[in-house]
Amino acid sequence: MTSTPHDPLDFLNSNNNSGKPAGPHADLVQLLLYEIIRVKELIAYYDSIPNGGGQLGASILTELVTEAYNSLVNYDVVLMKKYYDLLLNCD
Repeated sequence: MTSTPHDPLDFLNSNNNSGKPAGPHADLVQLLLYEIIRVKELIAYYDSIPNGGGQLGASILTELVTEAYNSLVNYDVVLMKKYYDLLLNCD
């Protein structure tokens, strides 16, 4: 029995315009990874606000990303879903 290995990060290199995982193979791991990457870009934006104006927002988002990453490492599906929902609404 041979199976084709599926790279969970292949959505980053696909021809998908949004870069967001889509289609029948998009699973919670891919969706959460996408949101982590997206929110890390938001953290960089908040960090760039002059005079420390975005420091609180950046620290809150950093904590969410850290916890989301830990849920991936531990493969805790319940926490992965929780942090996916939380990160999805960050802007």
